[in-house]
Parts: sequence; structure tokens; C-alpha cells
Amino acid sequence: MSGTTKNRDGHGRLGSVLSGLAVAVGFLLFLGGLAGGALLYRPYTVPTGSMAPTLDVGSKLLAQRIDGDEVRRGDVVVFEDPLWGQATMVKRVVGVGGDTVACCGTDGRLTVNGAPIEEPYLPTGTAGPARASTEDFTATVPADGLFLLGDDRITSLDSRTHLDDAAQGSVPRSAVVARVDAVAWPLPGGLVDRPAAFAALPGGTSDPGPVTLLLTAVAAGTALILGGAAYGPLATRPRGRGKSAGEKVKA
Repeated sequence: MSGTTKNRDGHGRLGSVLSGLAVAVGFLLFLGGLAGGALLYRPYTVPTGSMAPTLDVGSKLLAQRIDGDEVRRGDVVVFEDPLWGQATMVKRVVGVGGDTVACCGTDGRLTVNGAPIEEPYLPTGTAGPARASTEDFTATVPADGLFLLGDDRITSLDSRTHLDDAAQGSVPRSAVVARVDAVAWPLPGGLVDRPAAFAALPGGTSDPGPVTLLLTAVAAGTALILGGAAYGPLATRPRGRGKSAGEKVKA
């Protein structure tokens, strides 16, 4: 009997050590993911429907804190420009310094430096994709400027509204405070895609930040904490009555 008891105690001690280790690692992953998210990202709530259907009103976003120099065509950015009012806004970058942005081409598409841009987020009707803009325009983006449009071209107040400004509707790169990487709510959320048509232009598109890695760390940490904490009650739960040491057994 002493050998059996010793064996059980050994397994119990090992289980307790592994349980404690799982909880400790879980806390490191969980807190590391949260701390990294707080440092690299800022939460943002979409105030209007100007970015629908990509971003609906009230959507909760994770926007990476970046410098304006890191912005590429196709990015959805959060920016603040006094000439556009005091509100924090979110729009898609369709042109950068030196670009000529125009609409619309013969097929109703937006063009950047004469190249037509396929925009999959625009609505499609029975007659084909909608025009990229309800009104025609041509604008040259100044150096260090960004030309911004909402994905809902009917309701969005964007660079087209400011075409008569000195910068022809562009905002300086320094106005950007963050780049939207992912939708956190409503579920299932997910990463915000960069259209392939922008990737084909010089400079390409940007890569998402470490949002997936950070969310995975938080999820894995939560699982380890819960699993490790549950081990104790499960390990000490009675497994049924055995025969006592003094109970007689018939031959």
C-alpha cells in the first residue's frame, strides 16, 4: 500500500506543479497581449456610415498607432485635420503624394495615375459595379499628402468635398494618428483587407501590424489560466469508495 500511496502523491505533486506553471505562463501571455495591444493600438468607434460596408456604424476597431510616413494606398486610416473640422475621422487612402486621382474612367472606376482601380467594397447592381464617385473629379496630390475617400461614395464627406482647398482635398501625412488593422466588434470581426489593385501600384500596400499575434496571446493565456485553475478541483474530486484497510474480503 505504501508504494501505491507514494505513486499517487507523486502524480499529484507533478500535476500541481504543471497546473501552477500553466497558470503562470497563461498570465504572462494574457498580460503581455493586453500590454502590447495598449502600447501599439488604440480603440476607435466608427461614428458614421461613410465607410460602409467595410466598417459599419458603431463598429469597434483596433487601429495601430503609426507615423504618417508608413501609410500606403489602400490603408484605412484614422486622422485629425483642423481644415476638416475637429472630429476624428476614418477614411481610405486612395492616393499619395504625386498621384493624380480621377473619376471616372470609361467603366466608372477610379483611376490613379491613369490606372483603373478595382474596388471590391463598392456596391454591385444588376448593371455591374457602381460608379466610384457620383461626381467626376481630378485632383493632384501634393507631396506628403494623402487623398482620402469613404467606401460609401454616396454619403461620405471626404477629399471630394474639399477639392477647392489649396491642397485639392488632400490632408498631410502628419494628420494620421492610426491605421485600422482589424474590426473587434461586431463578431466575427477580422482583419481589414488592402485591395489587390493598390498592391500593383508603385510602393505596394502595407502589412497589418501584430494584432493577430496579440489576440492569439490573450486567447491562449486565457485558456491556460482556466485550464490550470480547473486542475485542482478536478484532481481532488472523489473517485468513488474503495475498500477500507480494515474491511474483510471473503476468499
